[in-house]
Amino acid sequence: MSLSGWGRFPVLDCMVAEVDTREQASRPIPILPSIARGNGRSYGDSSMAPAYTLDTRRLDRMLAFDEASGALTCESGTLLSDIIELFVPRGWFPPVNPGTKFVTLGGMIASDVHGKNHHMAGSFCDHVTSFDLSLGDGTVLHCSRTEHPDLFAATCGGMGLTGILLSTTFKLIPIATSRIEQKTERAPNLESAMALFEASLGCTYSVAWIDCLATGPDLGRSILMLGEHATEEQLRERDRATPFKCPRFKTKRLPIDFPQFVLNNSSVRLFNSLYYRLHKPSATLVDLESYFYPLDALLEWNRIYGKRGFVQYQCVLPLDASRSGLAELLFEIAREGNASFLAVLKRLGRGSFGFLSFPMEGYTLALDFPAKSETFDLLNRLDAIVAAHGGRLYLAKDSRTSARLVEATYPQLATFREIRGRYGLDQRFRSAQSARLEL
Repeated sequence: MSLSGWGRFPVLDCMVAEVDTREQASRPIPILPSIARGNGRSYGDSSMAPAYTLDTRRLDRMLAFDEASGALTCESGTLLSDIIELFVPRGWFPPVNPGTKFVTLGGMIASDVHGKNHHMAGSFCDHVTSFDLSLGDGTVLHCSRTEHPDLFAATCGGMGLTGILLSTTFKLIPIATSRIEQKTERAPNLESAMALFEASLGCTYSVAWIDCLATGPDLGRSILMLGEHATEEQLRERDRATPFKCPRFKTKRLPIDFPQFVLNNSSVRLFNSLYYRLHKPSATLVDLESYFYPLDALLEWNRIYGKRGFVQYQCVLPLDASRSGLAELLFEIAREGNASFLAVLKRLGRGSFGFLSFPMEGYTLALDFPAKSETFDLLNRLDAIVAAHGGRLYLAKDSRTSARLVEATYPQLATFREIRGRYGLDQRFRSAQSARLEL
């Protein structure tokens, strides 16, 4: 069948098999090379193997929960949305949340996802204690920081290239309510946005929408949204009896693919200007869904970019190079005028332990661009800026960069390759992305 990532680019013809049980996923793989696929929410070609793609969404059972520690054990195909629906009413919440709840636990580990609290909590795999991994030849290993630690570190952020995740244990965090105390700040330019981030390092959550088409003195103007888990005392008196009751998250479905001319320099520039002016400094209580997963309110929002799809470009720059690097990136994007209205800036904390994990201490910028020829010319120029400033690209978002850039910007890639070769995983697991990037 035809498969794509969330960006709908590229689209590949793949042989797909459903994995129904742990026992089935533990057997030798009949067709090689292969890759496991969860809910297909990585953006590019990382969860597709033309020869054999294993759909793991039926491995979705929750197996055990420890009320004392918050340790939860689930099969790898379990959706984050199901965990939230079951455990938030009990006063528990995932320790790290990506921008969508429609991801599987296996995908979260393979991408070592980070969230709005990376500067304080690290990435998701920092909260994973162990997992069971099928190596594709009938071998299943229990991996942790003390058991097969090489495979543990290679799998965390390893884009599914070390085997099939069967189940995992990680720790939820306790919360007192299902609300977030959100503070909104406006930053008139990049320098003030970064100053607000640095002044807010003690806040649990922080994220900014950034206007990537603003120029001159407005370059990098942003809306910063800080967040803290609200206490019962912060709720209105009538809500304190039901602290975990939230308004039902209303979703709408985008019914058609937008024509490509809808998103152009003028329309996005107008949207960005209105968005910035409408978001004034404020403090309010919002529900978890709207703070962490705002785009999930519009199902199939990826159709906004039309049938050709789009590419998401996410980079991270080290802290000491972030100011100059971000300014160069934003200047180049604004100069090109290539429309991206979904632009996000975050402050990341210390780097992760996974050999191919994306985060490093600094700033990460994520942007969406329509998949067309001029886009790829622009992104090649952005690659050069990122490399010159010591940064790297996020493999979970990538669909088009070069093997040379990844080789130069992931310093532990050689160790990752050695571990894959030692266990024979390089012969059994390969995605379209890993072939393209020579991982």
